[in-house]
Amino acid sequence: MAATPFITIKDLCMDFPETGVATDENQTMIRVLDNINLEISEGEIVGVIGRSGCGKTVLIHLIRGIDNAPTSGQIIYHISRCEKCGKIEFQSKAGTACPKCGDELVALDVDFWNPENEKLKTEIMRRTSLMFQRTFALYGDDRVIENVLRALDDIKYPSEKAIDRAADLLDEVRLTHRMTHVARDLSGGEKQRVVLARQLAREPLFLCADEPTGTLDPKTANIVHDLLKQAAHKQGMGMIITSHFSQVLEEACDRAVLLDDGRITKVGMPDEIVAEFMKDYHDDADYTVQEVGQPIIKAENLLKKFVAVDRGVINAVNNVSFEINEREIFGIIGVSGGGKTTLSKMIAGIYEPTKGSLTVRVGDEWIDMKKPGFMFRGRAKQYISLLHQEYDLYPHRTVIDNLTDAIGLEFPKELATRKAMITLKMAGFTDKKAKDVLNRLPGSLSEGEKHRVALAQVLIREPRIILLDEPTGTMDPITKIDVKHSIMHAREEMDETFIIVSHDMEFVRDVCDRCMFMRNGEIVAIGETDKVLAELSEAELIIMKEAVSAERQRVEAGVAKKATLAGGAPEAEEDENALHKSTEEMFEM
Repeated sequence: MAATPFITIKDLCMDFPETGVATDENQTMIRVLDNINLEISEGEIVGVIGRSGCGKTVLIHLIRGIDNAPTSGQIIYHISRCEKCGKIEFQSKAGTACPKCGDELVALDVDFWNPENEKLKTEIMRRTSLMFQRTFALYGDDRVIENVLRALDDIKYPSEKAIDRAADLLDEVRLTHRMTHVARDLSGGEKQRVVLARQLAREPLFLCADEPTGTLDPKTANIVHDLLKQAAHKQGMGMIITSHFSQVLEEACDRAVLLDDGRITKVGMPDEIVAEFMKDYHDDADYTVQEVGQPIIKAENLLKKFVAVDRGVINAVNNVSFEINEREIFGIIGVSGGGKTTLSKMIAGIYEPTKGSLTVRVGDEWIDMKKPGFMFRGRAKQYISLLHQEYDLYPHRTVIDNLTDAIGLEFPKELATRKAMITLKMAGFTDKKAKDVLNRLPGSLSEGEKHRVALAQVLIREPRIILLDEPTGTMDPITKIDVKHSIMHAREEMDETFIIVSHDMEFVRDVCDRCMFMRNGEIVAIGETDKVLAELSEAELIIMKEAVSAERQRVEAGVAKKATLAGGAPEAEEDENALHKSTEEMFEM
């Protein structure tokens, strides 16, 4: 027996203004979704996969009914509705009694975005749910069970049955042991499960999940995938899941769609679509063998101390010596609390060394980074750029403005466009995509696109030394390769020196000529990347792999690294072996 269709998407197109803001009818538009045709059956789980910026989030928002109406095309919901009480059910229930009032359910095909159907659209939206990307959408100060009770109250669930229902929902998402915890104190994976419980409380016919596990470690992601699938089958709920990670499709979906630059290029079984998506996940680019130059950074017996009010003196970087050569790609790795962030901030001129020597070569002259002032540390900082993991773009300025006058670079318009295009391509954009994003606002870009614009913002300053803090944090596998290419090309074309601070061992192995491994503020190993990685213990490798997921989760959730007083201090760490524990006050020495 053929499955009953629930959603039919016909010739769907969506355009956005080139600038990201609608001004007049004659402005240039960018096509984000192009002629989308798709049918989703009742109870079916469909996965949509594609690179960052391919249109996944726009599609899922249109299906859910939020943001602006599509430029053209239709989304048709096939439902049954009780004319007496307005209850919405699947169309396969047409002709049966309404579960709410007992009247008959009548079949309807609703053109979802037609203004004439606004009332029906609202009723359908009450029977669908959305798990947003990059937000956990919880009442942070409330307990877990209170968050679920609020969701039940929103749908006017009988108050006398609400507590039992909330407890059942938490049991369903395996969080019974956390029901009295305050929501803000949960881990990312636990918060995501509370969000799922809140959505299931609405008893939706259809759930839209936008990158539901993109920020979670593999083990937690597996749990959430299982829960999504179990909930769908138990409640007969349909689902559309977007992701740029293939694991989601393989573990949770019945069918999958490959979206590329706003177009559906293939529909099929998840394994087929994953194979098609991942066929570009290879790196066959040829790079010119680079001859590194003379040392450009030297450190001898370098020491950085902090004073914690509750713990006394902390040696964050403890008596380290090393050299980094011109045109070298150098990695700084280590478990959390090893001192790598503190060291990178000393190289960037943000922290002043407590003791020892740190010098940076500008031209033929060596600059002492311990000495403040324009002729010393200030002079070297002009040629050093740091891309923080907590990068930010000016939200009300276009991409080209973010790359030029918004950061103090004033070019004639023609030169600004030319320079911005070159830099965006170096940061991993194709020529077409670079032109598309040039006049758009950051809010209209995907997270991966924003990250590449931030990288371009660093490159366009033409620094001699670039420090990258966790550069691959939230990127899909193919975009990681693009970023690798951009780093390699920047070195070839601009003679840049890169210092990469990362937990991502595979990326460090692929990109770095040499690296150092830090533990407890000291250099444990330094040399060729493969040899250094071979010296890591199994426990350290596991910790660092988990740290990649944890960092991605923190960034996507919008949680900043814990700040401290006196101009900043090393990030507060949770690991029992970390140098830096949470403290209310910490001061530089």
